[in-house]
Amino acid sequence: MKGKTTRVLFVGETWTVTKIHTKGFDVVHLGGFDDYSVFLKDALKRYSDIEITHLPNHLVLSEFPQSLDRLKEFDVIIISDTGRNTLTMHANMFTVPMGPDRLQMVEKYVKEGGGFIMAGGYVCFQGFQGKGNYHGSEIETLLPVCISERDDRVETTAGIAPKIVEPDHPIMKGIPGDKWPLFLGYNRIKAKKDATVLALCGEDDTFVSVWTYDKGRSMAFASDLAPHWGTAFVKWEFYPAFWYQAIKWVTARP
Repeated sequence: MKGKTTRVLFVGETWTVTKIHTKGFDVVHLGGFDDYSVFLKDALKRYSDIEITHLPNHLVLSEFPQSLDRLKEFDVIIISDTGRNTLTMHANMFTVPMGPDRLQMVEKYVKEGGGFIMAGGYVCFQGFQGKGNYHGSEIETLLPVCISERDDRVETTAGIAPKIVEPDHPIMKGIPGDKWPLFLGYNRIKAKKDATVLALCGEDDTFVSVWTYDKGRSMAFASDLAPHWGTAFVKWEFYPAFWYQAIKWVTARP
């Protein structure tokens, strides 16, 4: 961390929308843009030592840092609902070489001291129909969890609350373990041998886990940091504190 401000590169949580409205004989096409990054960004505005640079999904191909030095200008990377393909490909796919391998670059960034957080969703971890596709990637290597080879979603439409197993960890400081909100789903991931599991979901699914990866730190959060899985989560009074403490932990160094 450079100085007193923690600089965050927040990638994802946006999508464009195309709708077709059929009104009798007439068909109307509508377009739109949804930005769910606002839930985390608004929650962290209360902390003056956090500076967030948001990179929406449609700009990742062209504007994600192209070098390790550029990446090191940030203290932590948060990826939420951005699939492996979006990070892998470059805006001009008809050049050889196309550009740097950004997954390898992120892995090296964490190995050399960077912080990294992946939050769950339909295109994170393995995701809906495997569209996240992070199994077997450098991102799985740096994370404290193993990622499934197939669709890893668990839809809990009745709602499910995580079980906190490490309430004294700095990320959980001051957050009541028995007052977590219900989640409408999560990605089924499993902690690696040397990981520290902070929370479980279901019988033994890893919900929050962390570890030290060489000189850096990473965290896996199995559910969504925004709706729909996190619909109640974003309204929770401890939502800002949890993410603030998570960011501070992954960027802290001995």
